[in-house]
Amino acid sequence: MKRLIECVPNFSEGRDPAKVDALVDAMSGVPGAWVLDRTSDADHHRSVITLAGEPEAVAEAAIHGVGAAASLIDLTRHSGAHPRIGATDVLPFIPLEGVSIEECVALARRVGHQIWERYRIPVYFYEAAAARPERVNLENVRKGQFEGLLEDALRDPDRSPDIGEPRLHASAGAVAVGVRKILIAYNIHLNTSDVSVAKQIARAIRFSSGGLRHVKAVGLGLKTRGVAQVSINLTDFEQTPLHRVFEMVKREAERHGCAVIGSEIIGLIPRKAIEVSAEYYLQLENFSPARVLENRLAAAVETVRSGASVKQEPGAPIQRVLALLMEATRRLAEEISTQTQPGQSSVLFIEKRAEAFLEMAQAAAQVFEKAVQLETMSATSMPTDLNIARQMALAAANAALENVEVSLAAIDDLEFVGNLKSRAATIQARLKRGSQQIESQPQPTGSRCAANRRLAGEDR
Repeated sequence: MKRLIECVPNFSEGRDPAKVDALVDAMSGVPGAWVLDRTSDADHHRSVITLAGEPEAVAEAAIHGVGAAASLIDLTRHSGAHPRIGATDVLPFIPLEGVSIEECVALARRVGHQIWERYRIPVYFYEAAAARPERVNLENVRKGQFEGLLEDALRDPDRSPDIGEPRLHASAGAVAVGVRKILIAYNIHLNTSDVSVAKQIARAIRFSSGGLRHVKAVGLGLKTRGVAQVSINLTDFEQTPLHRVFEMVKREAERHGCAVIGSEIIGLIPRKAIEVSAEYYLQLENFSPARVLENRLAAAVETVRSGASVKQEPGAPIQRVLALLMEATRRLAEEISTQTQPGQSSVLFIEKRAEAFLEMAQAAAQVFEKAVQLETMSATSMPTDLNIARQMALAAANAALENVEVSLAAIDDLEFVGNLKSRAATIQARLKRGSQQIESQPQPTGSRCAANRRLAGEDR
């Protein structure tokens, strides 16, 4: 079973790209841990970096990041809109797969001890890792920020660290190490510079003030942009989805005579969170996660991978094909995420849309061809799983080609249309050859050929 966790260290540096590069470099050299994302904000003077991978590897990478931050960041010279108590302000661990909350808590405790032993930086535990009930909420730990805690830790035993001496590191402060579920950091911007309005809206929506459950929020001012911001942590997007938060902020803003002008995600966001909000805004009556192309292809790839893992004689050829299969899927997801956004001319937008769908079709066709190749070389224990994977990829390729056809109908540039139609025809020919290759193989039942013909569009 795979064992995966995520760690999202928040560093008190958002203005010097070279320092952020150094933080990333410090965490990138641990085998089994990967840096997935980095987001910096100059007004917050804060960077959020996302790590994921095997638990022990991620833990070691995170510790390296804490050490690098201590050498790069001096909190006595730091100021920003976001609250903080340390050069590495928070270090949350999140179980993803094959790891329990309890195991993450044990890991967080070990990390806390290592931070103190290696760097003499004291540690506070919060959320599921909290050693004291009053420290479950991060707000209680961070009360007074670095400057206030610097004094309180010395004179008040209730404010002393969980690990380390009853004092903060002179320049690096303290680290809050926690364990939690996936959290969405979500900021909403208002067309006013009045921070008091953002603070009132934050008070209205956050759960601690009687607002939405699973919502934490503060009002901040962004000097470089001249706007106020409602900065939100959404701790359970399934119970309180993004669109509900957005709509409430929008209504509260209207009550105060202003409007929402934009929003942003800090770090990474689960695909499911976007799917739920898309369903709400588009009012799709037949929507389900299975209708998302990347989800279907990811399921197909996992099906193929699972089949290969139990095959008696996997061999190097299958492993190479699986690697190509994953790369094709990655390309497909990349094409989807980089599609042009509205705001250009409508003609250019449609042309870019057609090109993006053609790229999707090409990637899906490659997935289809590799699944065909796997099926013709695999053992008899795998054909059902591979048949499903192949059919999913074929359906995805045909759907993308249909979107190309629809887009081209609205374009007058004959040269552009001819070029894309020629490329689309080449893809269709590849799909047909693959289907014929499968049909030429001995079939366990008569149903699969018919299914192949339907998916290839031959029974229309």
